[in-house]
Amino acid sequence: MKKNSIVFLTALLMMAVMPACEKATDPADINIIPKPVELEIKRGKFIIKPGTKILVDASDLEVRNLAIYLDQILTNVTGMDIQVEEYHDTEADNDIVLSIHKKFERITDLEGYLLEIQKKRINIKAAHPAGLFYGMQTLFQLLPPEVFAGQYVPVEVEWSVPCLEIIDKPAFSWRGMHLDVSRHFFPKEFIKKYIDMIAMHKMNVFHWHLTDDNGWRMEIMKYPKLTEIAAWRVDREEEPWRERELQKPGEKATYGGYYTQADIEEIIEYAQSKYITIIPEIEMPGHTSEVFAAYPDLSCTGEKLTVQPGYYWPNEDIFCAGKEETFEFLEDILTEVALIFPSGYIHIGGDEANKARWKECKFCQQRIIDEGLKDEDGLQSYFIRRIEKFLNEKGKKLIGWDEILEGGLAPEATVMSWRGFEGGVEAARMGHDVVMCPTSYCYFDYYQADPEFQPEAIGGFLTLKKVYSFDPVPPDLSAEEAKHVLGAQGNVWTEFIPTPEHAEYMAVPRMTALAEVVWSPKTSHNWYDFQHRMQEQFKRFDMMEVNYCEGSYRVEIIPMYNLKKGKYAVKLESEVPGGNIYYTLDNSEPGTQSSLYTDFIPIDSNTIIRAAYFKGSKMMGKPVSKQIEFHKAIGKNVQYLAGYSYKYPGNGLFPLVDGIQGSLKHTDGTWQGYQGDDVEVVIDLRKKTSFREISAGFLQSQNRWIFLPEEVVFSASYNGKDFEVFGVITHEADKRVDEPNIKRFRLSLEEPLTARYIKVLARNIGHCPDWHRGADDECWIFVDEIVVK
Repeated sequence: MKKNSIVFLTALLMMAVMPACEKATDPADINIIPKPVELEIKRGKFIIKPGTKILVDASDLEVRNLAIYLDQILTNVTGMDIQVEEYHDTEADNDIVLSIHKKFERITDLEGYLLEIQKKRINIKAAHPAGLFYGMQTLFQLLPPEVFAGQYVPVEVEWSVPCLEIIDKPAFSWRGMHLDVSRHFFPKEFIKKYIDMIAMHKMNVFHWHLTDDNGWRMEIMKYPKLTEIAAWRVDREEEPWRERELQKPGEKATYGGYYTQADIEEIIEYAQSKYITIIPEIEMPGHTSEVFAAYPDLSCTGEKLTVQPGYYWPNEDIFCAGKEETFEFLEDILTEVALIFPSGYIHIGGDEANKARWKECKFCQQRIIDEGLKDEDGLQSYFIRRIEKFLNEKGKKLIGWDEILEGGLAPEATVMSWRGFEGGVEAARMGHDVVMCPTSYCYFDYYQADPEFQPEAIGGFLTLKKVYSFDPVPPDLSAEEAKHVLGAQGNVWTEFIPTPEHAEYMAVPRMTALAEVVWSPKTSHNWYDFQHRMQEQFKRFDMMEVNYCEGSYRVEIIPMYNLKKGKYAVKLESEVPGGNIYYTLDNSEPGTQSSLYTDFIPIDSNTIIRAAYFKGSKMMGKPVSKQIEFHKAIGKNVQYLAGYSYKYPGNGLFPLVDGIQGSLKHTDGTWQGYQGDDVEVVIDLRKKTSFREISAGFLQSQNRWIFLPEEVVFSASYNGKDFEVFGVITHEADKRVDEPNIKRFRLSLEEPLTARYIKVLARNIGHCPDWHRGADDECWIFVDEIVVK
């Protein structure tokens, strides 16, 4: 008994003196972006302190270089003398071990890694050095954010990481960011910082847009005028982009710049050290008017131009596809590009090639005849195929924007799908590889918050939350076709982005959201979890002195329905946590004296809700408002007898019966779109219900191929099987109206009708009318709120 008492007292004493490090870290304190595939938290922590060593196999030069990279970062920020030494199979002694295991069963992906953190040792294991690099990025994010300062931090910081095990690998092989340096030239130092931001997110492609109408940015030894003339334009930076005058006689072109080949080689070496591939883009056949300021004979007209100082549309001045000297010129340039850039791909643009000059050019028309081509689209295909053949001979693959599909795709070409998903889907079904970057999710030159409170942008609206919702693989691809989707990238076009600080602001944090989309498994994506982890990421950006956007303060009004209680409510939220949301239900302006949002707001009648986000007493952005029409079908189950397009699914769980009607903007998120198909849905009212009126709203926007249905048929049923038509609504609306308009197909009954199920059938007109510029194309129906009263 005495012995047992001693053991018990000893155990109590040990527990009493057990240090706090023995506790397991709270999962909420693990803020890694992108989110790892597998994570297991364990008790304790590893502390970096004087005497900590980095151990490697010294015979592997690449791994040793990674160890030196890790050593430099840790030594710089901690001020400790951390040494890199040869690894021997010795007992753990506060060390970090980097090791390659080429036949490591737990990690088979070349970019995957295993991170094991124990109290006395950190192991980073991978099948390839790239995996070790990504393991280090995760290690940095487990350390205090001060590790991203890049220099000694003169504050007291415990340089510790929690004990855990992570197994991780990317979902996609192409995880990229693009930067346009033609519209505005950015210095070499910023390009390296941009690469640093790409690397910290475990992205691996930098798409460098080097040439366009507003300036040529790469030194080409054989054609010095490209950097002497085509790299410079008249300075009109004080004028609006779309209103700038061309260079006048006698004016000097002083705005611009270029990268020497030595600069480019230095940047490539820097990117390689971060396991980033640089894909150069040399535009052709369009977006090339700057070339004709230096070499006018390569155009169809031979006219000597000046470099465009701003907006240039339509960009009619393109390479002459009928002159052999055009191809000699391009092959000379691509030879130099291929020698400098080690990447397997060269991007040739291919987008927005206005073919008006080709139609008038005797050389181009003769080429069409000589090659037996159908038309100018066929000439573009000939152009791209010829360039691809040359690149293949140089050991390179061609990649281009989705317009390269026009007239027929080159045999081995990879397509970058930007005008939506359609080009990527078409290419994947043809067996071609695809990189997805649709404007609706990946164009980071769009506004990301209320334009009134943001720096000028090209237009559009793309929030952080919208980027995070992106799925690069369209659902209408088969599993086999989906294998051709290499991944995705974010694009930063710089017409309205003149400085590095502005470029950072537009790229970050949307780059962060995209990084998680392309690295982490789709099943792990969770906006609210990501939003929580972003708060720590912002601290890292602060340490890096990155000029980032905090996100959109715009309040979302989200309809909710409790099926069990049969209650309808709305939820209010913003991308930016930490502030207060105030709201009103009487259409008055919200202020700090209004109701403070704390929980779901129950709604049981027609209401106009207005809400705004506040920091203290300051309203951030403009109030938002929604008119809610309360009715008998709100929140009820909807069965779809015809499938809507994944591109326009509507908003929320019950978009057709959520009480909120769509606006005149087809991309507002509320409309549900059907391409070429009828709308046919059945609403289950859950019990026999009497009603006297039913209506359904439809959008017409013929410039978007969206037309009203021919007719809408309403029918009812008690059992959900046997339906009886009780009304048909047609219309005589003018299809040619340019402006978007909304029509409600409304049926009022003289006597109440009782039913449990209501079917709504809206017949699509099928194809665009003969007079339409999309004649014979499938047209769309856009439907929103079905109201039952």
